[in-house]
Amino acid sequence: MVKEVIAGKKDAFEAALTHFGEEAAKLRTGRANPGLIENLMVDYYGTKSPIKQIASISVPEARQILVQPWDKGSLVFIETAIRESDLGLTPGNDGQVIRIVLPMLTEERRKELVKTLGARAEDSRIAVRTIREEIWKEIQKLEQEGQISEDDRFSGKDELQKVVDDYNQKLEAIRKKKEEEILTV
Repeated sequence: MVKEVIAGKKDAFEAALTHFGEEAAKLRTGRANPGLIENLMVDYYGTKSPIKQIASISVPEARQILVQPWDKGSLVFIETAIRESDLGLTPGNDGQVIRIVLPMLTEERRKELVKTLGARAEDSRIAVRTIREEIWKEIQKLEQEGQISEDDRFSGKDELQKVVDDYNQKLEAIRKKKEEEILTV
């Protein structure tokens, strides 16, 4: 019974992990990465759409991102979305494609990005703890209703903690890898 409760929330744990991975991908490193801009929302003829749905994004060089919209009329909308984002990027529009040249990161900016990464990792750990609390309340409720024994409750708590520790280790692995990318000159 306890295992089913934990398994039922597995998707929520995975969602927290996936969300952190996406958030980490948005942080800039010294190299160009399509994940940096692909989910930026563009006001495309009155509808908000991510860039990846209205253009192809490629990385022709290590520090350059090339955005080629399928509809040339959307160039201005994409350029505006990139310019107004909090990424600090300056897009260049040549009428056919948008080129984004990533400047070299300063040491100060790298440290700032690591702090931001740490804050996003903590947000994800909080999400995991919240899910843990929801499961723990369900387990306690099952015991109160007489559906499981006290021993099942304690073994369920141990099993739940193992799952939480596993996801926290996965989050930390993603954080360390991204931090290494950010600090590599």
